[in-house]
Amino acid sequence: MESITFGVLTISDTCWQEPAKDTSGPILRQLITETFANTQVIGNIVPDEKDLIQQELRKWIDREELRVILTTGGTGFAPRDVTPEATRQLLEKECPQLSMYITLESIKQTQYAALSRGICGIAGNTLILNLPGSEKAVKECFQTIRELLPHAVHLIGDDVSLVRKTHAEFQGSAQKGHICPHKTGTGTYSDRNSPFPMLAVQEVLSIIFNTVQKTANLDKILLEMSAPVNIPPFRASIKDGYAMKSTGFSGSKRVLGCIAAGDSPNTLPLAEDECYKINTGAPLPLEADCVVQVEDTKLLQLDKNGQESLVDIMVEPQAGLDVRPVGYDLSTNDRIFPALDPSPVVVKSLLASVGNRLVLSKPKVAIVSTGSELCSPRDQLTPGKIFDSNTTMLTELLVYFGFNCMHTCVLSDSFEKTKESLLELFGVVDFVICSGGVSMGDKDFVKSVLEDLQFTIHCGRVNIKPGKPMTFASRNNKYFFGLPGNPVSAFVTFHLFALPAIRFAAGWDRCKCSLSVVNVKLLNDFSLDSRPEFVRASVISKSGELYASVNGNQISSRLQSIVGADVLINLPARTSDRPLAKAGEIFPASVLRLDFISKYE
Repeated sequence: MESITFGVLTISDTCWQEPAKDTSGPILRQLITETFANTQVIGNIVPDEKDLIQQELRKWIDREELRVILTTGGTGFAPRDVTPEATRQLLEKECPQLSMYITLESIKQTQYAALSRGICGIAGNTLILNLPGSEKAVKECFQTIRELLPHAVHLIGDDVSLVRKTHAEFQGSAQKGHICPHKTGTGTYSDRNSPFPMLAVQEVLSIIFNTVQKTANLDKILLEMSAPVNIPPFRASIKDGYAMKSTGFSGSKRVLGCIAAGDSPNTLPLAEDECYKINTGAPLPLEADCVVQVEDTKLLQLDKNGQESLVDIMVEPQAGLDVRPVGYDLSTNDRIFPALDPSPVVVKSLLASVGNRLVLSKPKVAIVSTGSELCSPRDQLTPGKIFDSNTTMLTELLVYFGFNCMHTCVLSDSFEKTKESLLELFGVVDFVICSGGVSMGDKDFVKSVLEDLQFTIHCGRVNIKPGKPMTFASRNNKYFFGLPGNPVSAFVTFHLFALPAIRFAAGWDRCKCSLSVVNVKLLNDFSLDSRPEFVRASVISKSGELYASVNGNQISSRLQSIVGADVLINLPARTSDRPLAKAGEIFPASVLRLDFISKYE
């Protein structure tokens, strides 16, 4: 499909007021970018107001490059569900068969699809489709229409050559051999397909955030905390200098003594021609109201003990000069945290500043590696064995991101031992992060153990490279992440899925749980895969622009590809029109570490 722009419009009163609650819009945008290469997607949210819906649709219809608009929400029977009515008035042609096709396919999933009133049609050069508002429904509807969209756009644009090409490909069975990423097995012995559908990254993240429960309510704990003391609790000097009365003017002043930080406030009388030498942070004398910094004075005389006795004040003193009033930084009963920030540095520092000894609980996490071939890096390597690097890597990643590993173990490929160990671990931890045992091998027992333990397996495959077998399961607020055994696959899927889940459980805001994303420009061509790929790369800053260089061979067993890896470049899946990501193209990249720029040029 040639480069076009899609529009995704979320229609919801709730999401309009709280955009973070919009999950259907992000899923649609993710599905579009994963399905169609070199495609731009714009998004917006409007309330269930007919005029506002039409206003946004008209704006998008007028954009020549915007060829497809998908709306989500407002298609039901509720009084404020007016999306079809708002859309219909803008259409030049309705497409009832397309609406009917979506409905018929949706009814195969649930009878309640019959209660959706979405319509489809053409306005100018743009195809508009109304989809329901739920995550599950928009995903199913998009799967239904995605293969029709390119041909529909070609027809609307009267692109005769492309229309003929599509007809020829269809009649010549050009799709023979195509395997849908959502194809699953039937469960028979001869079936070689996984029984789990291959889900998009954003869909998996949505499932995780909707499943994981917070072990700490930081909103309630931190945002409701008030300061028990004033900071500072006394008038404090901002500079090293001389404390005096501002009414005394400039000129020579007798130095009565020195006040250091930690001294008690001086309550002795102070004349206008007198002053005290004072250090930064020290309490002002009771009768002083300003501080003149050392740089604005001149030493005139020392006493017999070598101490300053007379100084010349070379500027006019002003009341309040370089003085921090009582409670200037934080007053008693003020909120300690003006906004929620889960950073341990921020939380511990602010609590310490008011003498609060609260220790925030964190999710308890265990790290498990599976595989009879694994031996500890401390042991002697024997034939047929390899050193286990995943336990060390995942433990260090947890520590790097501010969490603790409660327990580690290495399991042999045994159903009973795996079951016994997981039962024991879940008695003391909230999360188990396991590497290996989740693929399609004869000795991959993890998923069957989870089912035997009555865990719900929410995800058994993800449409990414590396990390396709990544598994997420839960039972009674206990969570299991099954990462692939290849080290790089475990590295990537930890960052993309396990870390956001642990952060969310710890009370982090959902929008801060995933890695930060920046745009980078490729320095070298890279062959695209049939799946969206997260490529390890180092970042160079050239004149303020970020460039990314791919870290050599990206095979998932080659742990060396994380050396110098600053980011994971998010590359789209390969298409017949786009086999390469070319040097100079810009892609989003997930930031792996704080010092993510390796070189400046």
